[in-house]
Parts: sequence; C-alpha cells; structure tokens
Amino acid sequence: MKYLHTMVRVTDIEASLKFYRDGLGLEELRRSENEKGRYTLIFLASPGQPDAQLELTYNWDPEVFTGGRNFGHLAYAVGNIYDYCQHLADMGVTINRPPRDGRMAFVRSPDNISIEILQEGPALPPQEPWASMPNTGVW
Repeated sequence: MKYLHTMVRVTDIEASLKFYRDGLGLEELRRSENEKGRYTLIFLASPGQPDAQLELTYNWDPEVFTGGRNFGHLAYAVGNIYDYCQHLADMGVTINRPPRDGRMAFVRSPDNISIEILQEGPALPPQEPWASMPNTGVW
C-alpha cells in the first residue's frame, strides 16, 4: 500500500492557491478540469516531496461546506516556525494558535481547514511577539 494524497474541498481556487502555494509554500504538481463532472482538481506537495500530495477539489457549482473542524488537520514541518508564521501573518493569515512554545502553531485555510505548523527538530527558544500572543478564534 502507498499513501497517495489528502483531498480538501475549496470554494475559491485563487484564495486557496494564495494560501497553500504562496503562504505555505506548496508547489502545484498538476491540475485537471472535468467538464462533465464540473470540477477542477489541483495537486500540490511540499518541495521535493511529490509522494505526499494535497488535492484541492473545486466544484464549479456553488456548495456550502460545514464542519471543516471534523476533518482534523493537515500538518507541515518547517525550518524556522517564527519566520514561517511571520510570513503567513504578513500575507494576512491569522495565526490562530501562535508558536508560543517555539514548536507548534495553527492557522486556517480560506475554507476553514486547520493547518498545524511544527518546528522541524527541537523547539526554538520562546521569542516575542509569539511568546505572549494569545490564541485567536479556534484552531
């Protein structure tokens, strides 16, 4: 058995690509449109890790999605959690659970999917403004 991908439904391709590609740093591997099924699939992965893919599914006919929290979350390890969270914050992404401990943070995608950001290796020493930053919303 081989892991292939995780699929999340999205409501706005451009907002989702801004978050997953430009914000999180995933690379688009391929895209397909199915006119008969009225959907677009976009496959993304972390640079150099094409075997762990995220599939964004965009249904052309409007839908209302609820309960994104019951999905759980996606998780990515990063080289410097503080720099990474600052990059996301600079893009206007709310840091729902700041990396107060130098190890873990949570953000949400434009479609309310919870994303866990983990420090690769040991936790970094606590650092301001993150150390005293409160949680925002739910994560």
